[in-house]
Parts: sequence; structure tokens; C-alpha cells
Amino acid sequence: MRAGFGGLSKWGRGPALAIAVFVAACASLLPARADPLSREVAQLYTSVSINPPSASGMTVCYGFVCRRRHELAFGPGDRAALTKIMASGKASAAAERKAVQAAVVWLDRRLGPVLGTDKRIARADFRYFDDKHNYDCWDTTRNTTSLLLVMQGWGLLKYHSVGDPKYRGNVLVLQTPHNTAVLVERGTGTEWVVDMWTRAYAQTPEVMPVDQWAKLD
Repeated sequence: MRAGFGGLSKWGRGPALAIAVFVAACASLLPARADPLSREVAQLYTSVSINPPSASGMTVCYGFVCRRRHELAFGPGDRAALTKIMASGKASAAAERKAVQAAVVWLDRRLGPVLGTDKRIARADFRYFDDKHNYDCWDTTRNTTSLLLVMQGWGLLKYHSVGDPKYRGNVLVLQTPHNTAVLVERGTGTEWVVDMWTRAYAQTPEVMPVDQWAKLD
């Protein structure tokens, strides 16, 4: 049989075209390449040997310094819920920060019954001897940063980008060591903490400028 266009017979063109269309359609469904993580953000994950979040899921850390872990896969309902929450913050940067607070509360409620962290307390650490129900500040920093990265990847952050985690702690003035996730306001460059460790289960996380947060205990 005489070969036609592209080395295919007229009988082979139909299936080949269908395959090409299918491959192109599948390629269009692949997520766009994520921006590279900063060294500080990447260290959150490499330091405990977990993968960074993806568009479809994240590793949740609990039990203090990620000694306990849970793989959270985002379903269509999860994405719809977070999209609706973040839509309430489209008016301004301040409104978006309030929406981020609501999104963190959503994550807390989403995980609480699954992990047992619905029993968690504010400012938990090893002194409370209840690691299986709690996060320390390293866990909340990782989990909040992961959620922010996921929402950034989904295009839900309009006024902010995910910043590097911040640390405070000065033994000379008896300031307790502490870490937090951070958002950077695109228009001004102002860094804002998103700190859920200082709040108990399902309570609204603290959001304030980093400079203000750094002076607290």
C-alpha cells in the first residue's frame, strides 16, 4: 500500500490524528511548572525529608518537628472550598489576608478530625506531653507555608506571594524561640506573618507585619 502524508497510509491517518489530539489534550491538563523554592522555604522540607507540596496534595506535619505525618490529597471539593474562601479577598490586600486567615482555619478543621488535632492547644510544645494531638511551631510553619504555596500555585493569591519563614527568639530578654509562615505583599514588599501556633484549634491565626511579630513573645 502506498504511503501517504507523514509516511502513513490513508487508513492510518485517522487513528494517528486521534492519538495526537489525545496526547495534546493530556498535556494541556498538566500543571504549569512551579516557581523554584527559595533556599529557606526548601529547607522546611529537606530538613525533615519530605517533599514540597504540589497542586494535588501536601504532607502534613504534626507530633512536633514532623515526627508524625499525613498525606493530604486535595479533592475537587477541597479546591472549590478554598477557591470560594479566597474569592472573598479579591477587593484588597487587607481583604486577601483575612481570606488567608479563613483558609488556614479551613485547613485546621479539615485535618482536626482526621489527625486528632481538633484537641490541640495554643503554643503547644514538648512540655505538654501530648505530641500526637498537637503541632509545634515548626509543624505549623511547614503546614501553613505548604497551604500558601498550593493556593499560590492555583492562582488564588492576587496581592501576595509566599515569603521565607521567619524566626524570633532572644534568650537575653527571655523571648521564646518561635517560627512562622510569611506572606509578602506585592505592592509594598511588606512581610506579614501567618501564625497559627499561637492559636488553639480552629481559631483565627495571627496576621501582622513581621517587624511587629518579631518583638512579641
